[in-house]
Amino acid sequence: MGARSLSYARSCLASLIRNGAEPIRLVIITDGPDNVSAIDEALKSIDPERESLWEVHGKAEADRRAEAYFADYPAIREFRNGHPCWRKVTDPALFSAPGAEMIIIDPDVYFPNRFAFEPTPETGILLMWQRPNCLLPEDVVRTAFEAGVTMADHTDIGVCQTRAVDWDYLEEMLGQIGGANLPAHSMHVESIVWAALALKQGGAHLNPEAWRCFDNGLASRLARKAGKSGVAVLKDIDLSTAKCLHAGGVAKTWLVDAEKAGLFSQPRDLSAKSDGRGYEIYPRAKFERKFRIRRLAGRLGFYKLMGG
Repeated sequence: MGARSLSYARSCLASLIRNGAEPIRLVIITDGPDNVSAIDEALKSIDPERESLWEVHGKAEADRRAEAYFADYPAIREFRNGHPCWRKVTDPALFSAPGAEMIIIDPDVYFPNRFAFEPTPETGILLMWQRPNCLLPEDVVRTAFEAGVTMADHTDIGVCQTRAVDWDYLEEMLGQIGGANLPAHSMHVESIVWAALALKQGGAHLNPEAWRCFDNGLASRLARKAGKSGVAVLKDIDLSTAKCLHAGGVAKTWLVDAEKAGLFSQPRDLSAKSDGRGYEIYPRAKFERKFRIRRLAGRLGFYKLMGG
């Protein structure tokens, strides 16, 4: 998490601390010392009584730990130095005890109701579900298919729960999908990695009614084109059963105004366990169809008209 995200992440962190029904150890992993200082100051203002245990670590500390932790994994060491989002796969383990529960949360995940996390399984990975998927960029996904890497469909990485990552498999798989040639500008490579790990290690999707992902689909885009505000779009989402809302993309910029408008002012108790659903394999035919449609939509000017 970078300090630049505090414009919305401050509200998300506050909702996590305020609405969590169980004690947590909150570890924020960021970049340089300026980021560490800014995030630390933000947390002091959010939680001045230190009701939660929280700590902030910069990349220098993570690099120091990774040097020994990943000594036998050169591809993983290189991967860590790609897009900052990719370190969500590798770095939580650097600050956790072996086998300990790790719940990895994006800074744009908001918790509107009183909630408890689902029990993290002894083995496997829990990921959020979304109707599409964010398996991008196209060329890396195609390389993965051609290398025989299977990926789960519908994965969203706003919240991920696990106790361990299969580092041997990750080392091998990174080489299969591009290794040192992976595009460091693309945050979405992280999603490919989690989707592959999910099928390799097993697990399930978190319940999509409880762990909600904002759908920036055609209906939302048309509503905004017609003049509907972002806050009004969020108001139309039924959050009565939502432990969290992953406000991905443009939705993260609406959270502060939504709070001011009172959208989250009447939290419900959703601390009970919710059941998830199994992973589905992402078929290559679906992938090819998706990008054929995208190319056609681009030629017809859809994205220029609608954005995205």
